[in-house]
Amino acid sequence: MGFIQSTFSLLVGTGCGIYIAQNYEVPNMKKLIWGLVGKAKEVEDSYKKPSGSGNSKN
Repeated sequence: MGFIQSTFSLLVGTGCGIYIAQNYEVPNMKKLIWGLVGKAKEVEDSYKKPSGSGNSKN
């Protein structure tokens, strides 16, 4: 009984996902994630210490 119930849930979820993707404007998650990663890199670079700070031991 568990296999049939889980398979039914998977099929209903897949059907709902297809319907939503076709009928509503769903954002492209890949572009969204890469945009956020790019912003995070910009913030990281802006807060980095300068490389010639004189704290290195030679």
